[in-house]
Amino acid sequence: MKLVSRLLFLVAAILPGTAALGQQYSSLLPDRSLSQWMLPDGADVTQGWTFDTDGSLHLSGKGNNILTREEFGDFDLWFEYRISEKGNSGIKYRVMKYGNQWLGLEYQIQDDSAFPKMSAEHYTASVYDLFDTSSPVLQRNYKGGDVWSVGRIIVQQNRLRHWMNGNLIIDERDDSPRFAEAVQNSKFKNQQDFGRNRQGRLMLTDHGSEVWYRNVFIRRLDGRPQVP
Repeated sequence: MKLVSRLLFLVAAILPGTAALGQQYSSLLPDRSLSQWMLPDGADVTQGWTFDTDGSLHLSGKGNNILTREEFGDFDLWFEYRISEKGNSGIKYRVMKYGNQWLGLEYQIQDDSAFPKMSAEHYTASVYDLFDTSSPVLQRNYKGGDVWSVGRIIVQQNRLRHWMNGNLIIDERDDSPRFAEAVQNSKFKNQQDFGRNRQGRLMLTDHGSEVWYRNVFIRRLDGRPQVP
């Protein structure tokens, strides 16, 4: 309960008056439950993803990717995360079926210190394989994989934003030539209109690494004024 209160206090402090901009935040892990999540085939989540004694969701062993049962359009997502040494994971959004694959844009989560030669668009909080930071004036605030960090994703109309520990680092538009070029130069170039769908699921990925999440809250922003 203290963890939940702390994050909600942070949200309220940074975003005064947010209730007027959309619905209230709701937990995607209510009562230490995965009832709002499913496996790619629609089955319940029964292994790999479990809750530690402190209430955090922990992937250990084979758990598969898990997706929200609901789809989201415009949304504001807050979450805390921690990754194991040399670990790799992420939160995907606008996830939809491309052939037999579930694909979407990804807030990358990894132990950046373990991959010093990796291209920047694969670093934590990047839009995986598309963008690192959107401008030289936007500064990363990486704390290390073994430390709890706070992430935030806002998807609103054509605008996509990522925050890392309070710092905005991604601010892109999916209808821009820059976005189209990034997709064309990525592994997703053969997926028609990749990342431009206005509805999709969220996904917690299983890339074979231990990862932890807690205080995962979302609010819908469909039809609401642009969040600052």
